[in-house]
Amino acid sequence: MKQVIAARTDIGMGQGKLAAQVAHASLKAYEYADEDVKRRWKAEGQQKVVVKASGERELYAIAEEAKQRGLPSAVIEDAGRTQLEPGTPTAVAVGPAPDADVDQVTGDLSLF
Repeated sequence: MKQVIAARTDIGMGQGKLAAQVAHASLKAYEYADEDVKRRWKAEGQQKVVVKASGERELYAIAEEAKQRGLPSAVIEDAGRTQLEPGTPTAVAVGPAPDADVDQVTGDLSLF
């Protein structure tokens, strides 16, 4: 079981902003998982992997593919309080779900 979070590389987020957006995406996607998946993922150590997304189009393509496969996912749009304009899509999380299922959606993306 794992979760992969893809964050945009094209918008110049600072390290703190990036960390916050990844955390938001992780939690939001987790909330969409069913209770058995949540329990299993937590018991296995809550594996998370952060990868690079080239831009907004790729974020939404990842989210759409996850949705089509029935995987929990969430796109985060920034509130616009600091570095970015309100509504800027920043990250997408896929999972928690079985590794192979998540890899079908995110396996070709480079690690951050």
